[in-house]
Amino acid sequence: MRRTLGGGVIGGLLAILAACTPIADRPISLPPVPTPRAVESATEGVGSAGIGDPYFPGYGNGGFDVEDYDLGIRMDAAGRIEGVATITARAKVRLLRFNLDLRGMTVSTVRVGAAEAAFRRDGDELIIEPKSPLAPGTSFQTIIGYAGTPAPIPSVTLGRSGFHEVNGVAYMAGEPESASTWFPVNDHPSDKATYKLSFTVPDGEQVISNGVLVKRDSANGWTTWRWEVAHPMASYLATFAIGDLRISESTHKDRPVRIAIAKTITDPAVQQAVAKTPEICDFFETYFGAYPFEAYGAIVVDDPGFNFSLETQTRPIYPSSMVDGGDPSGVVAHELAHQWFGDSVSIARWSDIWLNEGFATYLQWMWQEHSGGPSITDQFEREYRNELNPIWNVAPAEPGAARVFSGSVYRRGGMALHALRLKVGDDKFFRVLRTWAEEKRDGNATTAEFVTVAERVTGQPLRALLTDWLYDKDRPAHP
Repeated sequence: MRRTLGGGVIGGLLAILAACTPIADRPISLPPVPTPRAVESATEGVGSAGIGDPYFPGYGNGGFDVEDYDLGIRMDAAGRIEGVATITARAKVRLLRFNLDLRGMTVSTVRVGAAEAAFRRDGDELIIEPKSPLAPGTSFQTIIGYAGTPAPIPSVTLGRSGFHEVNGVAYMAGEPESASTWFPVNDHPSDKATYKLSFTVPDGEQVISNGVLVKRDSANGWTTWRWEVAHPMASYLATFAIGDLRISESTHKDRPVRIAIAKTITDPAVQQAVAKTPEICDFFETYFGAYPFEAYGAIVVDDPGFNFSLETQTRPIYPSSMVDGGDPSGVVAHELAHQWFGDSVSIARWSDIWLNEGFATYLQWMWQEHSGGPSITDQFEREYRNELNPIWNVAPAEPGAARVFSGSVYRRGGMALHALRLKVGDDKFFRVLRTWAEEKRDGNATTAEFVTVAERVTGQPLRALLTDWLYDKDRPAHP
């Protein structure tokens, strides 16, 4: 793959402007008091440098809520990007200054409203001082011109996260952090927003991102692809892939289906695996309500060093190694399950990650059982019989910052749901999950809120059962 950067890019962009410290595991007796959003430490006049997440206190920023990101990006052959980010937000307190997360980029210009704003950097924080204070409740627009080369982030949880370029495709994927490597952002899932994502690349290169492709224009050897995300999205779910891609297009239930696969992948079983996306979503709809977004799809990359898949909203991303052989382990089902549980219903803080991964694991087991694979009971019993299973050493709803993606979060989290199912019966169990998906749609939630919903829908006391499975480290009694 080759990219060349045409002359006048910076001038064009500026013309637009002118117009993880681990936390020790600890069992607790009861789920915490419900908190619909992460705790913030913003004070009057100063938006905090972190949103206050107990596991990752430096992630996100306080004092404002982002409503929309409008990103315009170009990329050259070396992976260098030049961009303009237009961020629409609402002040929560009176702001004399506020922060955004941004790794490694050079900022050239900042405007708040119509006026240029002072700005400075403090590590990975971009600190902005508008010309006039922002009153509480004020909607304001910040326009930032920036440039640089995004890079992977060393991660104690996933190995590497963020920007990758392998076998002719540049792509972005990472959790719990990746967005701050390619645009200025309030980088925490509790501050979801809509997105407009514009990528300008040399003619002939393919681009895929989240949401719906609304426009594609070519001029002077460059093509601009503009994507729009209509439903609120957590920042780590924003993605793109650029380069040598085969993109298939179809529709399902009047929604576009776009599947992009790196051209270097020739195994037909990979295409067959991700082509099941609409079928799997239809299966989940029967249990959890309508598919929550405006588009379906997948991205498959040919990167031997990419060792995880990710539920990037409307367009999950997979390494080919995880979906080859027809995907007998149900990885595609796992990531599609997240469209309901993780993407539409998002966590308010990272300690509640089992609400994403435990749910997706259980739905993955459901799909495997439906497809003739092992039953959910067999999956549960295999895990439970192993008294030395490491999942009994980590509480899935309080895993600690260094273990947010531990096996306990996934498998014991899924087992907790099965224990709930055995306790209340199939009818009430699936009513709980459907109610959870519908009531929390497009929002954020906590474990304590899930317990409350489960008890309300079933009419049964469930706190002790769920505390045993989610907060105590020892092996619970067999349900």
